[in-house]
Amino acid sequence: MAASTSNVEDIKLRLEELLAKLGFEIHPLKVGWYNAVLPPSLRLGHRDDRLAVLVLSTPAMFEEAFLPFVEDADCQSLSDPVDQCVRHCVSSAVARCFAGTEVEVSYDYELLPSRKPRFLAQTAAHVCGAAFYYQQADVREQPWGHKKMFGVCVHPRFGGWFAIRALLVFGGVTVDSEMLQPDPPDCVPSREGRIQLLEAFNLHWQDWSYRDVVPPVQVYSQRQKDYFSTRPAQRVALLRTWGFLSRGSQAAASCTEGVC
Repeated sequence: MAASTSNVEDIKLRLEELLAKLGFEIHPLKVGWYNAVLPPSLRLGHRDDRLAVLVLSTPAMFEEAFLPFVEDADCQSLSDPVDQCVRHCVSSAVARCFAGTEVEVSYDYELLPSRKPRFLAQTAAHVCGAAFYYQQADVREQPWGHKKMFGVCVHPRFGGWFAIRALLVFGGVTVDSEMLQPDPPDCVPSREGRIQLLEAFNLHWQDWSYRDVVPPVQVYSQRQKDYFSTRPAQRVALLRTWGFLSRGSQAAASCTEGVC
């Protein structure tokens, strides 16, 4: 199937109809935009003219999707309830919107047999224009010497208060030349601002300050901060103290014991 710009917009709108109200954002891209900036070992195994869609979660996802999900959840095959929620939301939307269509879904937590990630989430966000991926090479006259500074994405509306969750590749959808690659908004254009951002992310990430590098329109709620500040092994127990996972208690207890 060859897709024009209007077809791509229709695919985006169909996903948004189900996912936007749950706190997700949808960003189309060409596989070739992603593959062009990576070495062969990290590229997607799809033709460059294939359509892909990146799914981000905004601060609203926690209250709009995650808490309702865990209210009725039992212990599924994944150990992280957020991962379970995202998989449920995305897979349900794909099944409803594109039944019978070849759609390969990769999640941010998945690894290949080589132990490499299924996709590089921050690179995908940058090339589709969703968020600017600030890296050490983006700082002129670096002050860190030989010290490695890891990069971080900044969203134009949410700053650092968002997450990259999934990449959908439509194996049978070929994108035509009308689809132009957007530039990611450069929210932190100054050298000083980029230094501050990378140092806050690498050296003080626990205090959340790097997320406020630009004024966000929405941040995580206190309950959401409490959840993500809790060690992963203790998060199911935290949910139970909040009154969630009370139904299906035997399965929830198994999760707490680490056998889920």
